[in-house]
Amino acid sequence: MASPTIPIKAQLTWRGTSDCRSCGIREMALFADLTESDFGLIHAPIDDLEFAAGAVLYTEGQSGVGVFTVRAGTVKLSRTTKDGRRRIVRVLRAGDVAGLEALAGAHYDSEAVALSPVSVCRIPLDVVHNLSRNSQHLHKSLMHKWQRTLKDADDWLADLNFGTARQRVAGLVLKMRTPTAPAITTLFSREDMGAMLDLKLETVSREIGKLLRAGILQPVDKLGRVYRIVALEQLLAI
Repeated sequence: MASPTIPIKAQLTWRGTSDCRSCGIREMALFADLTESDFGLIHAPIDDLEFAAGAVLYTEGQSGVGVFTVRAGTVKLSRTTKDGRRRIVRVLRAGDVAGLEALAGAHYDSEAVALSPVSVCRIPLDVVHNLSRNSQHLHKSLMHKWQRTLKDADDWLADLNFGTARQRVAGLVLKMRTPTAPAITTLFSREDMGAMLDLKLETVSREIGKLLRAGILQPVDKLGRVYRIVALEQLLAI
């Protein structure tokens, strides 16, 4: 739920409606390199928003209102193919930025949907433009994020859309490992996995079942979304 828009005093502009100074992922976020002298350049609220699983952050082709830094949870970016199918092109996690393309084209190229309960900071486009023009720190950080976003998108397509069905599923299991607990991987609905890997739902379910029966994966939750990687070397060898 979005916080109400309120007038903001100069000394509070960095906070907006979010407490950015004490943000737990500040070192990974878009504004990690800002200095105290940069704070006064922000003249609009930075909203701290929460979305339930399945909620839409923005739609493909929608006019851009801001960029989003993911603080917690996962977000899927999908696009419509020429034949009308939805293809997931990337999954964002804590520290990732969504909507950067709106800075150049004024519209979002993808649809962003929460895969889990999500907490994000929404930074108005004019704030980012102003800081990019006046803050060397942010401009460098923005260019770095943009380059990383493009590389990550290319990597997702390269890593997950080639090879056998088993290789694609195994690649996704590895890619979705928790950074702080690499033996744990968090997946999504079989339908979402199929849209990401360009596989049928039944094929995804069958390949996950094979990994479970082989003792490579072990379920952690009852929903079949969180797994423990028991045999990493076997998974890497697929």
